[in-house]
Amino acid sequence: MRYALLIHYPQPPAINLSESDLNAGKAAFHAYAKALDDAGVLRSAEVLQTISSATSVSAKQGRLQVQDGPFADTKEAFAGIFMLDVPDLDAAIAWAEKCPAAQWGTVEIRPSAVRFVDGTWVGMD
Repeated sequence: MRYALLIHYPQPPAINLSESDLNAGKAAFHAYAKALDDAGVLRSAEVLQTISSATSVSAKQGRLQVQDGPFADTKEAFAGIFMLDVPDLDAAIAWAEKCPAAQWGTVEIRPSAVRFVDGTWVGMD
């Protein structure tokens, strides 16, 4: 089963990290990604740029609306994703607990519903 670990945590400058803290965080995420990869469960990992680079798009009102910044104004922001392929939710929880972001933010676990692979939607019945 594929699960997305959605990483949410305070964005700079909301958090004031020293260079040493930043380097320690990078090392922790590198070790975490390597552990996922070594276990054979990592399908992809993406770290997103800060929310200041975000653009939100909507067509709810019947016309295109493009807005600089995130859709919602929150203290924590969606910052990255680890896509895992593990047997069940318990395994996903075990990996989420080990994620460095769980120490200062939130790791949301969400199962994949469908995915697009080689020109076909997989999981749509």
